Amino acid sequence: MTRQTRAHAPAKPLSSAATAAALQRIAAALERLAPSLPGPPDFAAADAFVWHATHGALQPVVKVNRVALDLLYGIDRVRDTLFENTKRFAQGLSANNALLWGARGMGKSSLVKAVHAAVNEALAGAGHDRPLKLIEIHREDIESLPILMSLLRPAPFAFLVFCDDLSFDASDTSYKSLKAVLEGVIEGRPDNVLFYATSNRRHLLPRDMMDNERSTAINPGEAVEEKVSLSDRFGLWLGFHRCSQDEYLAMVTGYARHYELATEAAQLEAEALEWATTRGSRSGRTAWQYVQDLAGRQGKHIA
Repeated sequence: MTRQTRAHAPAKPLSSAATAAALQRIAAALERLAPSLPGPPDFAAADAFVWHATHGALQPVVKVNRVALDLLYGIDRVRDTLFENTKRFAQGLSANNALLWGARGMGKSSLVKAVHAAVNEALAGAGHDRPLKLIEIHREDIESLPILMSLLRPAPFAFLVFCDDLSFDASDTSYKSLKAVLEGVIEGRPDNVLFYATSNRRHLLPRDMMDNERSTAINPGEAVEEKVSLSDRFGLWLGFHRCSQDEYLAMVTGYARHYELATEAAQLEAEALEWATTRGSRSGRTAWQYVQDLAGRQGKHIA
């Protein structure tokens, strides 16, 4: 009986001082386990950043993977339009969000990055001391746009937020976050933020998704209007179409001349056409891939 009484005797309550000490140790342990919050963004660290929604942080990009603006051939009209729109925005003037849509490999994302660099070069030449910042947001992080906007709104810089290969599937509702940020929320898009996106689709949504909405809705016209209105948030629609053979060869020749790749014109043309034929397409991307192969065969590295 004595052993059982001792074994089941209730534990003595801790004193208030001991309880406070135990709680402090628990709180300290939890703080060590919890991930540290990111500090405020240092926008002076770089001119380009990548948004990581999981951590709520902007990663500086020291060297952006891009080509010079004058190396982009066959897209003169859209190139000039996007450059002027971006330059006006960087100067604090009115400008439009832009959707670059159309054929793959024709330089949509390359143009955005090249225009960013060209505009900053023009601003620096004019004595502008605050460069335009480029921020890339991944397609899967679109729903975090409101958080990103809250970080950019108070900053003393102009920001070009860029999403490459933007499109939405039938079951995806995150497009509503994009619509709200572009125009729909009560605060509106921050004055210091412009949004550029590239896509193979003009309306960002698959046609069968629109057809399904039309067939199941009480008012089919309103359902389709809801889907199409996302693209309407972009004031600029810049179309990219498949290039002709002459435009493709001009791209190859321009790259070869710029990187000083010594090859006879006839041989360069024949090889470039064979390269495109084996891949079943002519585009700026195909031209660049051929030139990369040519440079490697000549013992050179180009980037």
